[in-house]
Amino acid sequence: MSLNIKRRALLAALATPAIWGKDAVAQIRRGDELTVGVWGGAQERLVRQYCATPLEQQHGVKINFVLGGTIERRARAYAERGRPSFDVLYLNIFESRQAQRDGVTQAPSANVPNYANLYPIARLGGYGVAFNPVTIVYDRRAVAAPMTSWKDFWRDDLKGKIIWPTFPGAQGTAALLMSAKVWGGSERNIDPAFQNIARLRPFAAIQASQDQLYGMFDNQVGAASIEFGSFTRKYAETRNPDIVVADPTEGQAVAVNVACITTGTRNQALAEAWVNLHLSPDCQRAYAEQIYYSPTIRNLELPADLAAKLVMGEAAVEKLVDFDWDLVISNQARWSSRFTREIAG
Repeated sequence: MSLNIKRRALLAALATPAIWGKDAVAQIRRGDELTVGVWGGAQERLVRQYCATPLEQQHGVKINFVLGGTIERRARAYAERGRPSFDVLYLNIFESRQAQRDGVTQAPSANVPNYANLYPIARLGGYGVAFNPVTIVYDRRAVAAPMTSWKDFWRDDLKGKIIWPTFPGAQGTAALLMSAKVWGGSERNIDPAFQNIARLRPFAAIQASQDQLYGMFDNQVGAASIEFGSFTRKYAETRNPDIVVADPTEGQAVAVNVACITTGTRNQALAEAWVNLHLSPDCQRAYAEQIYYSPTIRNLELPADLAAKLVMGEAAVEKLVDFDWDLVISNQARWSSRFTREIAG
Protein backbone atom coordinates (compact mmCIF):
# COMPACT_ATOMS: atom_id res chain seq x y z
CA MET A 1 0.00 0.00 0.00
CA SER A 2 1.39 3.43 -0.95
CA LEU A 3 2.10 6.07 1.67
CA ASN A 4 -0.68 8.32 0.28
CA ILE A 5 -3.24 5.52 0.46
CA LYS A 6 -2.19 4.75 4.03
CA ARG A 7 -2.47 8.42 4.94
CA ARG A 8 -5.96 8.68 3.42
CA ALA A 9 -7.08 5.55 5.26
CA LEU A 10 -5.78 6.95 8.55
CA LEU A 11 -7.54 10.28 8.01
CA ALA A 12 -10.78 8.50 7.16
CA ALA A 13 -10.57 6.43 10.32
CA LEU A 14 -9.95 9.51 12.44
CA ALA A 15 -12.89 11.28 10.86
CA THR A 16 -15.30 8.48 11.76
CA PRO A 17 -17.28 9.23 14.96
CA ALA A 18 -15.95 6.65 17.38
CA ILE A 19 -19.17 6.42 19.37
CA TRP A 20 -20.89 4.53 16.57
CA GLY A 21 -18.06 2.48 15.11
CA LYS A 22 -16.71 2.50 11.56
CA ASP A 23 -18.80 -0.31 10.15
CA ALA A 24 -22.10 1.10 11.38
CA VAL A 25 -21.39 4.64 10.21
CA ALA A 26 -20.39 3.43 6.73
CA GLN A 27 -23.91 2.03 6.31
CA ILE A 28 -25.81 5.13 7.42
CA ARG A 29 -26.93 6.96 4.31
CA ARG A 30 -27.98 10.56 4.01
CA GLY A 31 -31.78 10.72 3.71
CA ASP A 32 -32.39 7.53 5.72
CA GLU A 33 -35.40 7.63 8.06
CA LEU A 34 -35.60 5.96 11.44
CA THR A 35 -38.96 5.35 13.15
CA VAL A 36 -38.86 5.21 16.94
CA GLY A 37 -41.75 4.23 19.20
CA VAL A 38 -41.34 5.81 22.63
CA TRP A 39 -43.21 7.35 25.52
CA GLY A 40 -44.03 11.05 25.34
CA GLY A 41 -43.33 13.86 27.77
CA ALA A 42 -39.88 14.17 29.29
CA GLN A 43 -38.66 10.96 27.66
CA GLU A 44 -39.50 12.19 24.18
CA ARG A 45 -37.79 15.49 24.90
CA LEU A 46 -34.64 13.77 26.14
CA VAL A 47 -34.26 11.34 23.25
CA ARG A 48 -34.87 14.15 20.76
CA GLN A 49 -32.04 16.12 22.33
CA TYR A 50 -29.51 13.35 22.92
CA CYS A 51 -30.30 10.86 20.13
CA ALA A 52 -32.35 12.40 17.33
CA THR A 53 -30.68 15.78 16.94
CA PRO A 54 -27.09 14.46 16.82
CA LEU A 55 -28.01 11.82 14.24
CA GLU A 56 -29.94 14.26 12.07
CA GLN A 57 -27.22 16.90 12.20
CA GLN A 58 -24.27 14.59 11.63
CA HIS A 59 -25.74 12.21 9.07
CA GLY A 60 -28.55 14.07 7.33
CA VAL A 61 -31.14 11.48 8.39
CA LYS A 62 -34.68 11.97 9.60
CA ILE A 63 -36.07 10.60 12.87
CA ASN A 64 -39.80 9.87 13.02
CA PHE A 65 -41.54 9.40 16.38
CA VAL A 66 -44.57 7.32 17.27
CA LEU A 67 -45.60 8.35 20.78
CA GLY A 68 -47.79 6.50 23.24
CA GLY A 69 -47.90 3.57 25.61
CA THR A 70 -46.28 0.17 25.36
CA ILE A 71 -49.57 -1.65 24.74
CA GLU A 72 -50.11 0.10 21.41
CA ARG A 73 -46.45 -0.18 20.37
CA ARG A 74 -46.30 -3.84 21.22
CA ALA A 75 -49.50 -4.69 19.33
CA ARG A 76 -48.31 -2.86 16.24
CA ALA A 77 -44.87 -4.47 16.35
CA TYR A 78 -46.39 -7.95 16.59
CA ALA A 79 -48.79 -7.23 13.74
CA GLU A 80 -45.85 -6.14 11.60
CA ARG A 81 -43.48 -8.94 12.61
CA GLY A 82 -40.76 -9.38 9.98
CA ARG A 83 -41.86 -6.28 8.03
CA PRO A 84 -41.72 -3.59 10.70
CA SER A 85 -42.55 0.07 10.38
CA PHE A 86 -40.74 0.61 13.68
CA ASP A 87 -36.96 0.44 13.68
CA VAL A 88 -36.61 0.97 17.44
CA LEU A 89 -39.33 0.59 20.02
CA TYR A 90 -39.26 0.94 23.75
CA LEU A 91 -40.88 -1.75 25.89
CA ASN A 92 -40.98 -2.65 29.55
CA ILE A 93 -39.07 -5.45 31.20
CA PHE A 94 -41.36 -8.40 30.48
CA GLU A 95 -42.66 -7.20 27.11
CA SER A 96 -39.13 -6.83 25.78
CA ARG A 97 -38.04 -10.32 26.80
CA GLN A 98 -41.17 -11.83 25.27
CA ALA A 99 -40.79 -9.84 22.03
CA GLN A 100 -37.24 -11.12 21.61
CA ARG A 101 -38.31 -14.73 22.18
CA ASP A 102 -41.13 -14.28 19.68
CA GLY A 103 -38.75 -12.97 17.02
CA VAL A 104 -40.34 -9.52 16.92
CA THR A 105 -37.18 -7.83 18.15
CA GLN A 106 -33.49 -8.67 18.08
CA ALA A 107 -31.24 -9.85 20.85
CA PRO A 108 -28.79 -7.17 22.00
CA SER A 109 -25.27 -7.37 20.64
CA ALA A 110 -21.83 -5.83 20.81
CA ASN A 111 -22.54 -4.10 17.48
CA VAL A 112 -23.72 -1.35 19.80
CA PRO A 113 -20.43 -0.29 21.42
CA ASN A 114 -22.01 0.84 24.71
CA TYR A 115 -23.48 -2.64 25.13
CA ALA A 116 -20.15 -3.46 26.79
CA ASN A 117 -20.97 -1.06 29.61
CA LEU A 118 -24.41 -2.47 30.46
CA TYR A 119 -25.13 -4.28 33.70
CA PRO A 120 -26.06 -7.93 33.02
CA ILE A 121 -29.72 -7.42 33.93
CA ALA A 122 -29.89 -4.62 31.34
CA ARG A 123 -28.82 -7.01 28.57
CA LEU A 124 -32.03 -9.05 28.66
CA GLY A 125 -34.67 -8.54 25.97
CA GLY A 126 -32.81 -5.71 24.29
CA TYR A 127 -30.82 -2.77 25.58
CA GLY A 128 -31.92 -1.62 29.01
CA VAL A 129 -31.77 2.17 29.00
CA ALA A 130 -33.10 2.98 32.47
CA PHE A 131 -33.77 1.33 35.80
CA ASN A 132 -37.02 2.59 37.28
CA PRO A 133 -37.75 0.21 40.16
CA VAL A 134 -41.05 -0.03 42.00
CA THR A 135 -40.88 0.43 45.75
CA ILE A 136 -42.62 1.55 48.92
CA VAL A 137 -43.62 5.22 49.11
CA TYR A 138 -45.16 6.81 52.18
CA ASP A 139 -46.16 10.01 53.95
CA ARG A 140 -43.76 10.55 56.85
CA ARG A 141 -46.48 12.41 58.80
CA ALA A 142 -48.82 9.43 58.82
CA VAL A 143 -46.52 6.59 59.96
CA ALA A 144 -45.18 5.80 63.41
CA ALA A 145 -41.69 4.96 62.10
CA PRO A 146 -39.87 4.86 58.75
CA MET A 147 -40.85 2.01 56.44
CA THR A 148 -37.78 -0.14 55.80
CA SER A 149 -39.34 -3.50 54.86
CA TRP A 150 -42.16 -4.71 52.64
CA LYS A 151 -43.58 -6.35 55.76
CA ASP A 152 -44.08 -2.89 57.26
CA PHE A 153 -47.39 -2.67 55.38
CA TRP A 154 -48.70 -5.10 57.99
CA ARG A 155 -47.78 -2.86 60.95
CA ASP A 156 -50.59 -1.88 63.31
CA ASP A 157 -50.04 1.85 62.77
CA LEU A 158 -50.83 1.46 59.06
CA LYS A 159 -54.13 -0.38 59.48
CA GLY A 160 -56.71 1.30 57.26
CA LYS A 161 -54.15 3.77 55.86
CA ILE A 162 -52.80 1.81 52.90
CA ILE A 163 -53.46 2.84 49.29
CA TRP A 164 -52.98 -0.44 47.41
CA PRO A 165 -52.24 -0.49 43.66
CA THR A 166 -54.61 -2.26 41.31
CA PHE A 167 -53.65 -5.40 39.40
CA PRO A 168 -52.53 -5.87 36.64
CA GLY A 169 -50.06 -3.05 36.15
CA ALA A 170 -46.41 -2.57 37.02
CA GLN A 171 -47.14 -1.30 40.52
CA GLY A 172 -49.75 -3.91 41.32
CA THR A 173 -47.59 -6.69 39.93
CA ALA A 174 -44.64 -5.59 42.06
CA ALA A 175 -46.89 -5.36 45.11
CA LEU A 176 -48.23 -8.87 44.56
CA LEU A 177 -44.85 -10.48 43.85
CA MET A 178 -42.99 -8.77 46.68
CA SER A 179 -45.80 -9.70 49.08
CA ALA A 180 -45.40 -13.32 48.01
CA LYS A 181 -41.64 -13.11 48.48
CA VAL A 182 -41.67 -11.70 52.03
CA TRP A 183 -44.39 -14.12 53.21
CA GLY A 184 -42.61 -17.28 52.03
CA GLY A 185 -44.06 -17.60 48.54
CA SER A 186 -42.95 -16.65 45.04
CA GLU A 187 -44.35 -16.23 41.54
CA ARG A 188 -44.64 -20.04 41.60
CA ASN A 189 -46.55 -19.97 44.89
CA ILE A 190 -48.72 -16.86 44.91
CA ASP A 191 -51.15 -17.94 47.63
CA PRO A 192 -49.20 -16.29 50.49
CA ALA A 193 -49.47 -12.96 48.67
CA PHE A 194 -53.24 -13.07 48.29
CA GLN A 195 -53.78 -14.38 51.80
CA ASN A 196 -51.67 -11.67 53.41
CA ILE A 197 -52.81 -8.77 51.22
CA ALA A 198 -56.39 -9.66 52.17
CA ARG A 199 -55.38 -9.15 55.81
CA LEU A 200 -54.60 -5.50 55.03
CA ARG A 201 -58.21 -4.63 54.29
CA PRO A 202 -59.92 -2.26 54.63
CA PHE A 203 -57.71 -0.11 52.43
CA ALA A 204 -57.80 3.63 52.50
CA ALA A 205 -58.17 3.37 48.71
CA ILE A 206 -57.18 1.42 45.61
CA GLN A 207 -55.01 3.43 43.22
CA ALA A 208 -54.90 2.86 39.48
CA SER A 209 -52.33 5.47 38.39
CA GLN A 210 -49.56 7.72 39.60
CA ASP A 211 -51.67 10.83 39.20
CA GLN A 212 -54.45 9.25 41.22
CA LEU A 213 -52.04 8.24 43.99
CA TYR A 214 -50.40 11.65 44.15
CA GLY A 215 -53.80 13.32 44.38
CA MET A 216 -54.62 10.99 47.27
CA PHE A 217 -51.36 11.88 49.00
CA ASP A 218 -52.09 15.58 48.45
CA ASN A 219 -55.42 15.13 50.20
CA GLN A 220 -54.00 12.82 52.91
CA VAL A 221 -56.30 9.96 51.95
CA GLY A 222 -53.74 7.38 53.07
CA ALA A 223 -50.25 6.86 54.40
CA ALA A 224 -48.43 4.44 52.11
CA SER A 225 -48.48 2.77 48.71
CA ILE A 226 -46.30 1.14 46.05
CA GLU A 227 -45.08 3.18 43.08
CA PHE A 228 -42.20 3.94 40.74
CA GLY A 229 -39.49 5.56 42.85
CA SER A 230 -38.31 7.99 40.16
CA PHE A 231 -41.69 9.60 39.52
CA THR A 232 -42.48 9.72 43.22
CA ARG A 233 -39.19 11.41 44.07
CA LYS A 234 -39.93 14.08 41.49
CA TYR A 235 -43.42 14.49 42.93
CA ALA A 236 -42.01 14.79 46.46
CA GLU A 237 -39.51 17.46 45.43
CA THR A 238 -41.97 19.52 43.45
CA ARG A 239 -45.30 19.05 45.26
CA ASN A 240 -45.20 17.15 48.51
CA PRO A 241 -41.98 17.12 50.56
CA ASP A 242 -43.51 14.81 53.17
CA ILE A 243 -43.47 11.85 50.79
CA VAL A 244 -40.57 9.40 51.23
CA VAL A 245 -39.25 6.88 48.69
CA ALA A 246 -38.15 3.84 50.67
CA ASP A 247 -35.29 1.43 50.02
CA PRO A 248 -36.61 -1.76 51.69
CA THR A 249 -34.19 -4.33 53.02
CA GLU A 250 -35.60 -7.05 50.76
CA GLY A 251 -34.91 -4.91 47.68
CA GLN A 252 -36.97 -2.96 45.18
CA ALA A 253 -38.88 -4.69 42.39
CA VAL A 254 -36.91 -4.29 39.21
CA ALA A 255 -38.37 -2.35 36.31
CA VAL A 256 -36.39 -1.55 33.19
CA ASN A 257 -37.14 0.55 30.13
CA VAL A 258 -35.71 -1.35 27.16
CA ALA A 259 -34.77 -0.11 23.69
CA CYS A 260 -35.50 -2.88 21.19
CA ILE A 261 -34.37 -3.04 17.56
CA THR A 262 -36.97 -4.74 15.40
CA THR A 263 -36.29 -7.91 13.46
CA GLY A 264 -36.25 -6.99 9.79
CA THR A 265 -35.46 -3.30 10.16
CA ARG A 266 -34.02 -1.78 7.00
CA ASN A 267 -32.02 0.69 9.06
CA GLN A 268 -29.90 -1.60 11.20
CA ALA A 269 -26.84 0.64 11.46
CA LEU A 270 -28.91 3.74 12.18
CA ALA A 271 -30.92 1.88 14.81
CA GLU A 272 -27.71 0.73 16.49
CA ALA A 273 -26.36 4.27 16.41
CA TRP A 274 -29.58 5.49 18.05
CA VAL A 275 -29.37 2.94 20.85
CA ASN A 276 -25.68 3.65 21.37
CA LEU A 277 -26.44 7.33 21.91
CA HIS A 278 -29.16 6.49 24.42
CA LEU A 279 -26.58 4.45 26.32
CA SER A 280 -24.01 7.25 26.22
CA PRO A 281 -22.99 8.86 29.52
CA ASP A 282 -24.41 12.24 28.44
CA CYS A 283 -27.88 10.84 27.78
CA GLN A 284 -27.89 8.63 30.87
CA ARG A 285 -26.79 11.58 32.99
CA ALA A 286 -29.61 13.75 31.65
CA TYR A 287 -32.19 11.08 32.51
CA ALA A 288 -30.79 10.82 36.03
CA GLU A 289 -30.69 14.56 36.60
CA GLN A 290 -34.06 15.43 35.13
CA ILE A 291 -36.37 12.50 35.93
CA TYR A 292 -34.36 10.34 38.36
CA TYR A 293 -34.10 7.33 36.07
CA SER A 294 -31.17 5.21 37.21
CA PRO A 295 -28.39 4.51 34.70
CA THR A 296 -27.95 1.05 33.22
CA ILE A 297 -24.30 1.63 32.30
CA ARG A 298 -21.29 1.16 34.57
CA ASN A 299 -19.13 3.96 33.12
CA LEU A 300 -21.02 6.91 34.57
CA GLU A 301 -20.10 8.94 37.63
CA LEU A 302 -22.63 11.26 39.22
CA PRO A 303 -22.47 13.71 42.13
CA ALA A 304 -22.95 11.98 45.47
CA ASP A 305 -26.17 13.82 46.29
CA LEU A 306 -27.75 12.70 43.01
CA ALA A 307 -26.37 9.16 43.16
CA ALA A 308 -27.96 8.75 46.60
CA LYS A 309 -31.38 9.13 44.99
CA LEU A 310 -30.74 6.46 42.36
CA VAL A 311 -29.84 2.81 41.95
CA MET A 312 -26.09 3.21 41.47
CA GLY A 313 -23.27 0.69 41.46
CA GLU A 314 -22.96 -3.10 41.25
CA ALA A 315 -24.26 -3.81 44.76
CA ALA A 316 -27.38 -1.68 44.33
CA VAL A 317 -28.19 -3.16 40.93
CA GLU A 318 -27.70 -6.71 42.18
CA LYS A 319 -30.18 -5.99 44.99
CA LEU A 320 -32.99 -5.33 42.50
CA VAL A 321 -35.49 -8.18 42.62
CA ASP A 322 -36.23 -9.86 39.29
CA PHE A 323 -38.89 -12.45 38.51
CA ASP A 324 -39.81 -15.18 36.04
CA TRP A 325 -41.83 -12.92 33.76
CA ASP A 326 -43.00 -15.75 31.49
CA LEU A 327 -44.68 -17.31 34.49
CA VAL A 328 -46.08 -13.99 35.68
CA ILE A 329 -47.62 -13.17 32.31
CA SER A 330 -49.06 -16.65 31.86
CA ASN A 331 -50.88 -16.23 35.19
CA GLN A 332 -51.92 -12.61 34.74
CA ALA A 333 -55.55 -13.23 33.75
CA ARG A 334 -56.11 -15.72 36.57
CA TRP A 335 -54.44 -13.48 39.14
CA SER A 336 -56.43 -10.48 37.92
CA SER A 337 -59.70 -12.30 38.51
CA ARG A 338 -58.50 -13.36 41.92
CA PHE A 339 -57.41 -9.82 42.79
CA THR A 340 -60.86 -8.49 41.91
CA ARG A 341 -62.56 -11.20 43.94
CA GLU A 342 -60.33 -11.37 47.02
CA ILE A 343 -58.67 -7.96 47.30
CA ALA A 344 -60.52 -5.19 45.51
CA GLY A 345 -64.04 -6.61 45.81
